[in-house]
Amino acid sequence: MIDTLPPLREVIATHDLRAKKSLGQNFLLDLNLTAKIARIAGDLSECDVLEIGPGPGGLTRGLLAEGARRVVAIEKDARCLPALAEIAAAYPDRLSVLNEDALAVDWAAHLKPPIRIIANLPYNVGTELLIRWLIPPVWPPQWSSLTLMFQREVAERIVAREGSKAYGRLAVLAQWRCEARIALNLPPEAFTPPPKVSSAVVHLTALEAPKFPADQKVLERVVAKAFNQRRKMLRAALKGLCPDIEDRILAAGLRPTDRAETVSLEGFCALARAVAAD
Repeated sequence: MIDTLPPLREVIATHDLRAKKSLGQNFLLDLNLTAKIARIAGDLSECDVLEIGPGPGGLTRGLLAEGARRVVAIEKDARCLPALAEIAAAYPDRLSVLNEDALAVDWAAHLKPPIRIIANLPYNVGTELLIRWLIPPVWPPQWSSLTLMFQREVAERIVAREGSKAYGRLAVLAQWRCEARIALNLPPEAFTPPPKVSSAVVHLTALEAPKFPADQKVLERVVAKAFNQRRKMLRAALKGLCPDIEDRILAAGLRPTDRAETVSLEGFCALARAVAAD
């Protein structure tokens, strides 16, 4: 055991914590695995950690046992609060639990840098949270790294390269400002209840500056429009973005007949600069 607390199956039975599909819950009960996920994020002893959707607290326990300076866990499901309170009692002054919606709370007000975000994200809000973390108003962001569990399909979209079927908006936004890699794959049976799909942990490290210059809002708009009709050529997919879009595509060193999935990250940044030019 990594701590003196009861096994997670016992915790779930004691507090009647059946996972709710409506909350995107799938609990990870193997404490060896949760410790492994915590270690992927690196040395936590000098960091505050933000965790989203701790549920009965398996990953929370891993983070604390691996030495996190402090963990702030945001849990929407009030049923989980008594179980998390038991963990807080076992690790005095190192765990704070906010019974809030992760999409609505100002999490940064509760943490001190350096901040790492480590979470087995609820499936129903995982992608939206990731995009918010990738496009804050100011860069570098308040966090230094993200270590996040997703459905494997989503994880593959984050690390995909141009020319692959998985390549799209998520890949461009993630790889523009971060180094991203899949650090761990998990089968459905690692979870309770087992989801219908495999999962993967993605580790993203924030870069001090984006890999290529571009205005964030323009890049977002260009990428979203290009991949919204990914089978169309750029000149058709980006029609309406500006009157002389073909000239701007050419100015970026691309061809109007290119399709979004073949355009590199550098190419999209060049296109965003061309679109933003007076």
